[in-house]
Amino acid sequence: MDKIELLSALADEIRVCPLCRLADTRTLAVPGEGNPQAQIMFVGEGPGEQEDQTGRPFVGRSGKLLTQELVKIGIRREQIFITNIVKCRPPGNRDPLGDEIVACNDWLSAQIALIEPKFIVPVGGPSLKTLVSPKLGIMKARSKVYRKDGILFIPILHPAAALRSPTTMQQFLEDLANLKDFLNRDIEDNEITPIEEPKAAPASAKDEEDGGTLSLF
Repeated sequence: MDKIELLSALADEIRVCPLCRLADTRTLAVPGEGNPQAQIMFVGEGPGEQEDQTGRPFVGRSGKLLTQELVKIGIRREQIFITNIVKCRPPGNRDPLGDEIVACNDWLSAQIALIEPKFIVPVGGPSLKTLVSPKLGIMKARSKVYRKDGILFIPILHPAAALRSPTTMQQFLEDLANLKDFLNRDIEDNEITPIEEPKAAPASAKDEEDGGTLSLF
């Protein structure tokens, strides 16, 4: 199968996924959509009400804002692939929980592996923490460039947050202006921010006796 067929087959599996509690409350799963050859992949937190009803990502009020502002910087939806870290709507539009993100991780990893984007844009804090590092906060990481597994990550604020505050709206628009700059030129190594990896928890005396180690997860 070619890339289009593989992504379509993956989407079909996501639509019937039973792996976490979100499957019990969803109307439709939202696999993601876009160009299979995309150089840029946008990854948000999770579907909202409109997305849950339509099965399409970023089509509600915040999604329309993102689409509108991307056009202004020369990016059309047809050029990118856009999805979320979880594929089903968290009740009440709450942030996805850790076990829900873990349950969905293989789907997202498979999409990234198939599309092979040059850039990934984490949209909002949960996406940033999932894709880049759990130690990063969106306000400090926004508009910076990180490199992981050969992919460049450029986090931006979530448009839903921008809609709630004029100050955040201005920061969101600044993020997109900076994104345009990064995408339209070569990024130097000295512009890439090192990722501080979380430290492993120290082994307990009992673990050392047993020859085991503690896990963070």
